[in-house]
Amino acid sequence: MAEAPGAPEECPGTGSAQAGRAAACQGCPNQGLCAAGAGGPDPGECRGREGTARRARCGLTGGAVRAHRRRGVSAVEAAELRARLRAVRHTVLVLSGKGGVGKSTFSALLAHGLAADETKQVGWFVFQVALLDIDICGPSIPKMMGLEGEQVHQSGSGWSPVYVEENLGVMSVGFLLSSPDDAVIWRGPKKNGLIKQFLRDVDWGEVDYLIVDTPPGTSDEHLSIVQYLSATHIDGAVIVTTPQEVSLQDVRKEINFCRKVKLPIIGVVENMSGFVCPKCKNESQIFPPTTGGAEKMCQNLSVSLLGKVPLDPQIGKSCDRGQSFLAEAPESPATLSYRSIIQRIQEYCEQHHLQEEKIM
Repeated sequence: MAEAPGAPEECPGTGSAQAGRAAACQGCPNQGLCAAGAGGPDPGECRGREGTARRARCGLTGGAVRAHRRRGVSAVEAAELRARLRAVRHTVLVLSGKGGVGKSTFSALLAHGLAADETKQVGWFVFQVALLDIDICGPSIPKMMGLEGEQVHQSGSGWSPVYVEENLGVMSVGFLLSSPDDAVIWRGPKKNGLIKQFLRDVDWGEVDYLIVDTPPGTSDEHLSIVQYLSATHIDGAVIVTTPQEVSLQDVRKEINFCRKVKLPIIGVVENMSGFVCPKCKNESQIFPPTTGGAEKMCQNLSVSLLGKVPLDPQIGKSCDRGQSFLAEAPESPATLSYRSIIQRIQEYCEQHHLQEEKIM
C-alpha cells in the first residue's frame, strides 16, 4: 500500500480507509490531503447486500446501473452527483492543450467577470459563481483569487467553498495543503477520487455558473470530470491557446478529445495575442502566428473563435496580488477583450439552456 512522501513509520497508506484519520496521521504534513482522498471502496462499486441497498435507496434498476457503468460512472454515483449539482445552472470547463498559455488566468478572470456582471446587478440579483480548480498537481487558483492560506471547512451539508465575494466561491486542492510549496504526488485513481469528492461533497448551493479549471492536456483528470458531469450536464468547454504553432498543435489534440468524448466546444480563446506598447502605441507580435494563429485553426476545424486577448503586464501583476485585473484596469484593451469573450460565453450558455429545456 503506497505511503505518502514524508509519512510517519506507522502510515496506514494512501489507499486505506484510515488514510489521514488514524492516530499515526497526527502531525503528518500530508494528513489533510490523505483525509480528503480517503474513503474505502467506491460506493458505486459495492456488491452484495450493501450495493443492493444503495441502489434501492436511489431507485435504480439493473438497466440503469449497466447504462451508467458503460459511461464510466456508476448509477449510484450518478444519482449522488445529480442530487448535489441539481442547483447548478451552467457548467463550463476551461481547457488547454499546452501549459503556460494562461488557462488558469482565464478561468479566474471568467469567474470574476461573471460575478461582477453589471448587467445582472439589478436590485438583489447577481450571478452566483463557483470556481472549481481540478489542477491537482499545480493549483494556481488560490494564489490568483487572493485566497492563499485559506482552509476548507466542513458543515453538516458538506465542504464549504472558500469565498472571494458573497457570490463567488472557490474550491481547490490548494486549500488542503499545509504549504503552497507542497508537492502532490498522486497516481490517477487518487486524483479521480478527489475530483469526485469535490463534485459530490462540496456544498455549492444555488449556482448560476460553475467554472472548472483543468490541468493542461487530455489525461485522467479530464476524463474523470467529463464522465462525472455526464451524470448532470455540461454546457461546454472553452479552450485557451496562444498564437504560435507549438501551442496550436496541442489545441488540435484537445479539440479532438472533446469530439471523442462528446464534450461541446463553446469556442477558442487566443491569449497573449499581440502587445501594444503603452508609450508608442505600436503593436508587436511577441508570439507570431506563423500558421495563421487560432483564427485560421478555428476556420479549418469549424470551431468558434471567441476572441483574442492582447498581452498586458498588469494581468500578471494582478494575479500575483490576488486581485481582479478586470477591476484594476477597466479601460485596458485586454479587459475589453475579456468582457466581449465573457459575453459570448454567456450567450452560448443561455442558448444551450433553452435548447435543453425544449428537449425536456
